[in-house]
Amino acid sequence: MKYIKSIILLVIVLLITLTISCERDDICPETTPTTPSLIIRTYDLSNQENKKNVFGLVIQGIDADKTLPSYSVVTTDSIVLPLRTNEESTQYILHSEYTYDNNDTPDDDTDDIIGGNQDIITISYNTEEVYVSRACGYKTVFRNVIITIEPDADNWIKSKQSVNDNQSVEDETAAHFKIFH
Repeated sequence: MKYIKSIILLVIVLLITLTISCERDDICPETTPTTPSLIIRTYDLSNQENKKNVFGLVIQGIDADKTLPSYSVVTTDSIVLPLRTNEESTQYILHSEYTYDNNDTPDDDTDDIIGGNQDIITISYNTEEVYVSRACGYKTVFRNVIITIEPDADNWIKSKQSVNDNQSVEDETAAHFKIFH
């Protein structure tokens, strides 16, 4: 009988130990904010309080093989751009009023005609790693964000303005920059 009591006591102690040492699963909830993207709103140059759509917008990352999937010829007044976390700048081509004609030769891109107006923007920043949680790890936030518009003979982006001084990109709940066209 003493032997059975000892086994029962050992089992109870073992169960209590296992219960205390167990932790909940380390799964990062989808609602947890992670590395944010840059949000740009587009406004009318002549009436800077009014948002203005960009028609036929195509966005392509420089050094990328193809356009970003979410911006394959769209009309919008809001642009969301991911930034490189392992660099201190990211470049994009923003192509307005984009048209494409393959001259009925889809296998030969040497005679393709691309119409519209493209501007190149460079987004410069400092990165900072911020601890989120054990399950989610770290996220990158972007400090001192600056947008530069590469000048050309026919810029469709006429000017830009940060929403705050020393603009940071820490979340995706509001715009970070305005561009006027």
